[in-house]
Order: sequence, then C-alpha cells, then structure tokens
Amino acid sequence: MSRRQPQFNQTLLIDPTPMPDDIPKVQEIGATSAPLMSASFFIGDKCKAYNDDYMKCKAEANGRGELECLKEGRKVTRCAASVIKDINTHCLKQFTAHWECLENNNHHMWECRKPEMELNQCVFEKLGLKKTIPGTPEGQTPVHLRPKQLYAQFPGPQY
Repeated sequence: MSRRQPQFNQTLLIDPTPMPDDIPKVQEIGATSAPLMSASFFIGDKCKAYNDDYMKCKAEANGRGELECLKEGRKVTRCAASVIKDINTHCLKQFTAHWECLENNNHHMWECRKPEMELNQCVFEKLGLKKTIPGTPEGQTPVHLRPKQLYAQFPGPQY
C-alpha cells in the first residue's frame, strides 16, 4: 500500500521571484489585522496623497496595473510603516490597549471606544493626526464620538 502525498504540500508561502531593479525596495509592515485596523484612520490621514496616487494608477490601468503601480504601492507601504512606527514610539500603551481590545472583541470597533478615545487623543497631541470617517453626514456626531454605543456589551457611557 503506497502512502499518498498531500496535494498541497508547499512550505514556501512567499513568492521568491525578485522584483525588477527599477522598483524601489520596501520593508513590509509585518503587522496583523488588529494593529492595522487600529491605526487605519491615522494611516489614511497621513498617507492620503499616496493612497490617491495609487488608486488613480489602478483606475487608469482598468483594475490591473500590478507592475505599473508598484512604485505607488511601495510609497503607500512606506508611509503606513512610518505611521505605525510613530504611533509605537509616542503612544505605545494606548495603541496596544486598543488593538488588543479589537483582537479580543472580534474586531468590533464599538466594543473598544474607551481605549480608542485614549489612542485618538494621544495620536492627535503627539503626532497631529486626527481620526475622521469619510462620508460622515454634516451636522451629525461621528459614530466614534458618540458617548453611547448601541451594540456594545456595556450600553452605557463608553468614556
């Protein structure tokens, strides 16, 4: 009786193909989803111009442009990495508290408003970056600034 090999037995999880020489090298961020989600609005605030350039390149390539838009994509990655580094340098305690709360609450932002408010305040004071949610209707309190979160396990004042 012969032993059958698994169909998918690759152990290499990255593409070893080297990038073309004209593409700038960049260190990947190396963060999981919770820290990226926690920092996402600050990344959006600081890196808006790079994000817009990348999205314009992709739109002009009709949804393709994998190689054509790598330079713009690398700028986005480099900017996002700088934001994560700055937050870790200046607001590590608040950042860790917020992303750990997200990690432990299935990434439900409404369960983590207290540590989020502390992180937002620290990042604004130390880095000058502000959380703004695109598309928030004029004259309405943004959801992250409401003192009562409807779906939170603790429905009372969050901060």
